[in-house]
Amino acid sequence: MNFQTTRPFDRDYARLPEAVKDRVDKQLALLLANPRHPSLGFKRVRGTDGIWEVRITRSHRLTLELAEQTCILRRVGSHDILDQP
Repeated sequence: MNFQTTRPFDRDYARLPEAVKDRVDKQLALLLANPRHPSLGFKRVRGTDGIWEVRITRSHRLTLELAEQTCILRRVGSHDILDQP
């Protein structure tokens, strides 16, 4: 599996504090190694079709779509991003 980012994800990521960026990078590496790891909290975003969320910290999440062998990273930030995945 490989990652592809969207413009909103790139913009969101650039605005994150360095400590959160480090955690995003760690969680993405873990996602590649073991998508079922419990610390990811990998689950479907409620009310959507095909959009998933991954836990970054207690207050940060990222959203993604799965397309064949590509993971499309959509948004990253506080829980508010789940309202606009």
